[in-house]
Amino acid sequence: MSTFRKSLAINFVASSGATLVMFVVSLVVARILTPAEIGIYSIAIVLVNIAHVFREFGVSSYLQRANGLTTVQVRSALGVAYAITWTVAALVWFASDWVAHWFGYDAIGPVMRILAASFLFIPFSSVALALLLREYDAKKIAVGTAVGTAAYSATAIGLALAGKGAASLAWANLANVVSTGVIYVWLRPLHMAYLPRFRETGDILRFGSGALFTNLVKAGNNALPDLILGKIGSARQVGLLSRANSTVSIFMYVAGSAITFGSQTYLAKAHHAGESLEPLLHRAIGLVTAIGWPLLAVTMIVAEDMVVGLYGETWLPAAPAIAPLALMAAIDLTFHYHTAAFNAVGRPYLASMPLLGTALFRIGLGLALWNGDIVSFGWAMMLATLASSSVWLVLQRQRLGCAIAPFARMLLPSALVAVVCAGVAYVSQLAIAQVGIGWPIVRLLVLGVPVTLCWLAMLRILRHPLYDEVAMLTGKFGVPLSPLGGEAKV
Repeated sequence: MSTFRKSLAINFVASSGATLVMFVVSLVVARILTPAEIGIYSIAIVLVNIAHVFREFGVSSYLQRANGLTTVQVRSALGVAYAITWTVAALVWFASDWVAHWFGYDAIGPVMRILAASFLFIPFSSVALALLLREYDAKKIAVGTAVGTAAYSATAIGLALAGKGAASLAWANLANVVSTGVIYVWLRPLHMAYLPRFRETGDILRFGSGALFTNLVKAGNNALPDLILGKIGSARQVGLLSRANSTVSIFMYVAGSAITFGSQTYLAKAHHAGESLEPLLHRAIGLVTAIGWPLLAVTMIVAEDMVVGLYGETWLPAAPAIAPLALMAAIDLTFHYHTAAFNAVGRPYLASMPLLGTALFRIGLGLALWNGDIVSFGWAMMLATLASSSVWLVLQRQRLGCAIAPFARMLLPSALVAVVCAGVAYVSQLAIAQVGIGWPIVRLLVLGVPVTLCWLAMLRILRHPLYDEVAMLTGKFGVPLSPLGGEAKV
């Protein structure tokens, strides 16, 4: 556990630093490109992300959960990765013009072809990353992340300033993939090989087949909002929805790598050892919702200031869509670790059931509730996620041993913290408005002080286990907080 905590801390610092840089880059690019250009890239990237599902074919998940691993298995995994990835790259390349014609935006074609070219280099980095995650080797992952982030940032800003439009982001993605693959050759993880083997791939193909459908449904589900809105609305509306979703996703954008770091391997090892996954999942979800839910609640309150402060006045029409998208994100966060848990127990196909339900609801509700603006569309997406949550609850009870009542009791403290923090944010916002502070970013910084203090106070009052984790972290930076002591209530 101490080794895992150390690796987790390194990964959090590295990923958070990289995320901060990427976030700043996105702010700079958002002030250079137009909403329509951002929308063009959003449509292209969600389509390519669906292709990534076929490209992945569960290879990374297989390498992380395998009970014992040899170089022969890695070479076999590489054989599968090379064959599938390069085939998918060719299909994306040749389909690009047809897709551009169907959506009615010629600029989508070149963007998709650049993204397709990046597929050729992905196996080199994806297999290496899976092996590093398996060993919790956060230091090497941090080096790869830093190199890729630097390449992406320089390319995105440079080409955006040069007037390359949506294509600047696609070239930045290619630069990231190539540079990361090159650095992993130098780092060379344990068992890493580059010569493929096309025998003994049966286990990989069997696991990959189960994972493929789930990952395909997940990617399609994530892509549906942009695809539906791109067809029934406009590229500008897709761009606005993308900025609203980016604002809501700041927490996952910053902490996503850290909160998922090694989770699949950790759960798989517990399963192989015959341990129950319920306490592990309850603790993980309790911790992540105690951070994410209050942030999402406060984001709903200060939506306009966040959008204007981060992206500029041009993007203000995106603010009204933040409320439904934040609620949707809160529901998704509740089941954040379930896909990894199903992979860990060797049943990756189970996660496809609720995701498929969400996708079908998104299509039906998106078309039924659409009235021409992104707010109605946002509420349709939220209701679709809510409607399918019951399937997650049934599956977790039947397959993971997580009963619904204890699960709800575990979530209650996080919900209380979120409600109180939202109330403090609302009152603080009214008080700050009376003072007359002009700049949105300054207002957000001022508001953040009482909200943060309230968050810490609520964690302590409720004896939430997150409080001790925060106390341990702040203590390392010379800001001591007295630990709870005794047994936490969550």
